[in-house]
Amino acid sequence: MPKSVARKSAAPKSAAPKSAATKSAATKPAAPGSVPPTPAASKPSLHHPHIHVGIGGWTFAPWRGVFYPAGLPHAQELSFAASHLTSIEINGTFYRTQTPATFRKWASEVSEGFIFSVKGPRFVTHRSDLSEAGDSISRFLDSGVTELGDRLGPLLWQFPPTKEFDEADFAAFLELLPKDLHGTRLRHVVEVRHASFCVPEFTRLLRRFETPVVFSEHETYPAMADVTGDFLYLRLQKGEDSIPTAYPESAIADWAARLKDWLTGKAPADLPHVENALAKMKPQDIFVYFIHEGKVRAPAGAMALIAELEKQR
Repeated sequence: MPKSVARKSAAPKSAAPKSAATKSAATKPAAPGSVPPTPAASKPSLHHPHIHVGIGGWTFAPWRGVFYPAGLPHAQELSFAASHLTSIEINGTFYRTQTPATFRKWASEVSEGFIFSVKGPRFVTHRSDLSEAGDSISRFLDSGVTELGDRLGPLLWQFPPTKEFDEADFAAFLELLPKDLHGTRLRHVVEVRHASFCVPEFTRLLRRFETPVVFSEHETYPAMADVTGDFLYLRLQKGEDSIPTAYPESAIADWAARLKDWLTGKAPADLPHVENALAKMKPQDIFVYFIHEGKVRAPAGAMALIAELEKQR
């Protein structure tokens, strides 16, 4: 494994900053000992239409009264979230099959320019022989995912931490992923969680199939900032609920700068790469999600990054 590979992000930690937004989303003051509400933001700017920032899912009880205004009907939570963010990673598809009507409903509740990424089902990725995943992939795609229309973003294939790299096995899986369905372009991205993937053979394989690898900022999962497709996908998983914006203000600013560098074809030098000789590929789009750790503050983190991107414009 090249020495440049590391499993931990370079994002710094410091004292909690003041929130970048100024208006409170809650209609009532926080109770003693509770988490203060997430500051609200105006409708996200589309000055950076190629950078999509959001969270994982939109149904999470602890967000009610913190991110969502107290008393907001649950049926309005998606539209509220979409008015403050520019993307959401749909996780429910990982556990159960949805319907075409459900995908159409979700698409109808968000505004133009908003993008959903959709996590593929575990029945595809949690198996020993990936070459046998074809039927499961077809069932997922036929469930109506393209009903999202122009709100459809990447399809995320997340592998378990126990899945090790086998080049022939993974090549067989990538061969099964269609590039389009019924005239709709499909963009695939893979998330691997075992250190055995941190080898040039893996990144070169992905580049051959023009498939990005998720950059996972996580305490234990491998982090690979190699560009292997025409878009990037980041899952930032080191947030803290004790910080109003999940990440310190300095870390938010660093991420905004890295994202802008990527879009100009400049690879951030402070992130781990598998290959020492960086490939000359320039991503056309970047998807960033605040997820997992510090989940209560994830929406505030996403909003802060959107605001910082606008500030650095």
